[in-house]
Amino acid sequence: MFDVIIAGCGPTGAMLAAELRLHDVRVLVLEKEPEPASSFVRIVSLHSRSIEIMAMRGLLDRFLERGRQRPLGGVFAGIPVPAPEGLDTDHPYLLGVPQPVVEHLLEDHAVALGAQVRRGCAVAGVEQDDEGVTVELADGQRLRTRYLVGCDGARSTVRKLLGVGFPGEPSRTDTLMGEMAAAAPQEEIAARVAETRETTPVFTFAPFGEGVHRVVLPAASVSEDRAEPPTSTTSRNGCAPSPEQISACTPRAGCPASATPPGWPSATGPGGCCWRATRRTSTRPPAARA
Repeated sequence: MFDVIIAGCGPTGAMLAAELRLHDVRVLVLEKEPEPASSFVRIVSLHSRSIEIMAMRGLLDRFLERGRQRPLGGVFAGIPVPAPEGLDTDHPYLLGVPQPVVEHLLEDHAVALGAQVRRGCAVAGVEQDDEGVTVELADGQRLRTRYLVGCDGARSTVRKLLGVGFPGEPSRTDTLMGEMAAAAPQEEIAARVAETRETTPVFTFAPFGEGVHRVVLPAASVSEDRAEPPTSTTSRNGCAPSPEQISACTPRAGCPASATPPGWPSATGPGGCCWRATRRTSTRPPAARA
């Protein structure tokens, strides 16, 4: 019997497992995905408070080696947001680190502290009694624990099994986010981006490694079923700017699709997603473990 079982080995689940191990809690992390994430189309920055916590746990050097410091401030919903003044922190910057790297570093940290991580284990059922919780996996295996924690994302299986709602209003803006390999010269790309942003402020097309660009496109229509990822054809036909404006770009392979479910409040909107690519267009390797 475990003290705590955590469903989900993303940044939240992995960090929680590590923190519990610091108090000698017997922890098992269940992750439904059989392999670590390789898609870079996820979070891209750690903010000052997260950086402070990494420093407190002696992890910051690992993140600094894999990340890139950026000034505070940015753009939200197409509106420039200036950096706040007088922040009481030793880390007044953003640290650009792709989510797979964050997950790998935190999972390694948790395992080094003694947490167990089992991949390819999806939670299918939960039974609670006075002594604890029985967790049933998709393969029929049953595990006992004193506590079960759901860190399994917006579509949380644990939340649904417990009957806990996730109310909210859908965003009025749909977007697509992905990674693309660009063949055009950088000067031409910069000119096209500047031209497009005059009428479409939310549009983003920025370098994110050798030959790879991160792109955010407004999308009027993504899919009838938001659980189904859009294809590369959808990304070209269902959004502005026009296909001609991104004709020199090809969706990058190795980017599993993900979509924000309808009704979930999100900065990217209910259609926020990355599109599925069918052919590798970049030699950039997936994130490796530290």
